Amino acid sequence: MESTRHTYSGSVCLSLWGPVSTAEGRRRRRRRREQRKKPESNSAAEMDLRSELLKSIWYGFTALDVEKSGKVSKSQLKVLSHNLCTVLCIPHDPVALEEHFRDDDDGPVSSQGYMPYLNKYILDKVVEGSFTKENVDELCWTLTAKKNYKPDRSSSSLLPEKDAFRLWCLFNFLSEDKYPLVMVPDEVEYLLKKVCMAMSIEFNCVELEDFFSSQDSVQQSGINVWVFLEMMNSGKVTKGIEKSIISMAIEEVYREIVGDVLKEGYLWKKGQLRRNWKERWFTLRPSNLLYYTGEDRRDCQGNITLDGNCCVEEIDDDQTLFAHWIKNILFPVLPDRDGKRCMFCLKTLSKTYEMSASDTKQRQEWTTAIQTAIRLHVEGKNSLHKDLKLKRREQREQREKRRQAKEEELQRLRALQEERERKLAELELLKEAQKQAQALMEQDEQRRRQQHEQLQKALEVQLREAEEARVSMQAEMALKEEEAEKQRKRIQELEEMQKRLEEALQQEIKARLDEEAFRYAQAGLLAEEEEKMKALMALQEEQEEYILKTQREKQELKQEMEVKSRALDEAQRQLEEVRANRHRVDQDVVAAQRKLRQASTNVKHWNVQMNRLMRPIGPGEKRPSLGSSFQTFQIPSQRDPGLRLRRNSGTQDRDEESKENVDNSVGSDLEKRHSHASNGDMDIP
Repeated sequence: MESTRHTYSGSVCLSLWGPVSTAEGRRRRRRRREQRKKPESNSAAEMDLRSELLKSIWYGFTALDVEKSGKVSKSQLKVLSHNLCTVLCIPHDPVALEEHFRDDDDGPVSSQGYMPYLNKYILDKVVEGSFTKENVDELCWTLTAKKNYKPDRSSSSLLPEKDAFRLWCLFNFLSEDKYPLVMVPDEVEYLLKKVCMAMSIEFNCVELEDFFSSQDSVQQSGINVWVFLEMMNSGKVTKGIEKSIISMAIEEVYREIVGDVLKEGYLWKKGQLRRNWKERWFTLRPSNLLYYTGEDRRDCQGNITLDGNCCVEEIDDDQTLFAHWIKNILFPVLPDRDGKRCMFCLKTLSKTYEMSASDTKQRQEWTTAIQTAIRLHVEGKNSLHKDLKLKRREQREQREKRRQAKEEELQRLRALQEERERKLAELELLKEAQKQAQALMEQDEQRRRQQHEQLQKALEVQLREAEEARVSMQAEMALKEEEAEKQRKRIQELEEMQKRLEEALQQEIKARLDEEAFRYAQAGLLAEEEEKMKALMALQEEQEEYILKTQREKQELKQEMEVKSRALDEAQRQLEEVRANRHRVDQDVVAAQRKLRQASTNVKHWNVQMNRLMRPIGPGEKRPSLGSSFQTFQIPSQRDPGLRLRRNSGTQDRDEESKENVDNSVGSDLEKRHSHASNGDMDIP
C-alpha cells in the first residue's frame, strides 16, 4: 500500500501478531476444508471480491500514511481494522484486536506487515452477501477524501460529494490491477462515453486529449483518481449541463457498472392469481430479476431467479385467432384480452411471467438483456462489465503486441536500409579506388612519354653531332646508322610493349571487377548450397527413419499374416470336423425318419384294427364279411363319455404298442395279425 508499486504478497509477517491459539487453528483448518469443497466459480468470485475490497482498503491505508513513508501507526491500523470488521459484518474480539496492535518498540507497520493480519483475520472471514460493499467504499472514501480530495469550492461546476464518491467507485472498478491504482486513457474515454450517453449528449474526444496534453502529472500508463475528479470538476466534459442531469447520469452509470444492473425500467406485469395487469419497476442483474412497486426500489414485490432453465419469448401482436389458439396449445400463454401490446413472457421451471413493454424497442431491449443475463449465468460469470473490462484489456494487449511487432518490422527495415547504405558506400569507395588507379596509370603513361621525348631529343643531338662529324667520321657513319636503326627498332618495340601493357592493365581491372562479382555470387551460392545440404540431410534422416519404420511395420505385418494363416488352417480343420459331424448327424436323422415312417405305418394299421373292434357283435348278428367290414363299421360318437374314455385308453394302448414295436422290432407279429384280420379270423374281445 505504499506510494510505489508493489504486490500484496503478505510474505512479511511481524512478530507483533503473536502466537496462534488452538481454537484459531481449528477454525483455520475448517475454513481451508470448506474452501477446498467450493467450486472453481465460487473461488473466482471470491478472488474478484477480494481484489475489489483491496482496492478500496488501499486508499484507506495510504490516507492514514500522513508522512508518505509507506508505514502507518498501530493505533490507526487498529481503528481501521475495527471499522472494516464492522462494515464487513465480521465478528471480532476487541481484546484480541488490542493484543495484535499493542504499543511496543516495533514502530509503525508497513503494508507488507499489515497484509498478513488483513488476509487472515479480515478478508478470509468475509462472506459474500452478508455485507454491503457500498458501506466499505464509503468508509474508505471518507478516509481518503479528507486528505486527497480538495476541489475548488468556488467553482460553479463542482460535483456533489455523492457524485464524486460514485465516480471514485467507478474509477476503482475500471482501474488496472496494479498499485498505485491508475486508469488507462481508453478506460477513461469508455467511462466518459457512458456518462455522456446517459445524459443523451455526444462525447467530445478533443477536450479529453487537450486535458491529457495539458496535465504534467498524467503518466503514460494512466491517470490517478484525483486527476480524474479534477477533470470532472473542471466542467470540460459537462459544460452547460445541469447538475441534476449529471447526477442522474452518474447514478445510472454507477448502478449499471458497479451495481451489475443490466437494465432498469417500468413494465406491466400480469398477476399469477388475479390475472390483472400492474405497473412495476424492474431491475435486471446477471443472477435475478427484481420488481418493485416504484422507482425508489423500497418495496420489493418479487425476485425471479435466472438460470440455464429460463427462457424469454416475444408474443406477436398482429396474430390471428387461430394462430393465437395454436400458440396457446404449444406454449401456455393466455391471449391478450386487456389490450396490452409489446408483450413477452419469461419462462422458468415453476412459473411463466407475462410482461408488457411500452413499445417494440423496449421489448426488444428487455428480451435481449434477459437473454444476456441467462447467458452470463450459464457461463458462470457474475458481472457483465467485468467480462467487458477483461475483453477490453485483452484488446489493448493485442494492440500493444501489434504495435510492438510493427516497431520491430520498422527496426528491421531500418537495419536493411542501413545495410544498403553501407553497401552503397563500399561501392563508392571501390569507384574512388578505381579512379585513383586510373590516375596512377595516366601518370605512368605521361612519365613514359616524357622519357620517350627525352630519348628522341638525345637522338637528334646525336644525329646533329654525327652530321657535323660526318666529314671527319665517314668511317664511323655506317656504324652510327646501324646503331640508329637498332635504336628505332627498340623504340618501336617499346611502343608496342607500352600498348600491350595498357591492354593488360585494362584486362586486369576488368578481371578484378568480375572477380568481385563472382565472389559475391559464389558467397550466395555457398549459402544456398549450405541450406540445401541441411535440408537434404534432414530429408535423408526422415527417409532413414521412414525406412526403419516401414521395415518394422513389414515385420509386424508378416508376423500378423503368419498368425492369421495359422488361425485360418485351424479354422479349416475345425470346419472339416464340423462337416464330418454334420454328415453323421444327417445319417442319424435319415435312420430316425425311416424308423418314424415305419412306426407311423404300424400305428395306422392298429388304428384300423381298433376301429373295427370298437363295436361288439350282438346276438343274432352275422359276422361281417371281408368286403363289407369297413363299410358297416361306425365310429362311436364322442359325446358318449364311456366311449371317449375307452377310445382314450385304446389310443394310449396303441401308442404304447407302437413304441414297443419301434423299439423291439416286432414287425413280423403285426403282419401276422393283419393277415388273420383280412381272412376274418379276428378274435372278438
